[in-house]
Amino acid sequence: MSKKVLIISTSPRKGGNSETLAKEFANGAEAAGHKVEIVCLHDKTIGFCIGCFACQKTQRCVIHDDADIIAQKMLTAEVIAFATPIYFYEMSGQMKTMLDRSNPLFPADYAFRDIYLLATAAEDEESAMDGAIKGLTGWIDCFAKTSLKGVVRSIGVTDVGDIAEKPALQEAYVLGTAL
Repeated sequence: MSKKVLIISTSPRKGGNSETLAKEFANGAEAAGHKVEIVCLHDKTIGFCIGCFACQKTQRCVIHDDADIIAQKMLTAEVIAFATPIYFYEMSGQMKTMLDRSNPLFPADYAFRDIYLLATAAEDEESAMDGAIKGLTGWIDCFAKTSLKGVVRSIGVTDVGDIAEKPALQEAYVLGTAL
């Protein structure tokens, strides 16, 4: 059965390693017959949540920027994959800001059930992703019908293109095919 898949690439760097990982996950999902959309945050305007909680009543953010539009895409996606570079052993600030701005989804009848994390790090230890996994799991725990279904960790990638020969690309593709 075909699923609606939303991939949010949160790197501030266009064409970076985590974006490449996102595209490979998308290729796998498309090969398996799923409908896939990739949203890259590097060219989006996303302000910080102001904590007004109006969205808990209206299910829309009072800040009308790209995050509001992306949150509405998240609402109807059955699968969401977040791709992020790891900075200081954590997800990118862009990813954290987007998670915060998805607060209108909390009271909504959201479609997503399966969440994936695609992470890249300059660090050579897979534990470099643990902070990002913990942070994303905290977000997931707020959505009772949702769970973390898979993580791809690509280590030892710094410069654009470093991921080209890494096994994580194949792992992302295979994970995409298995949705």
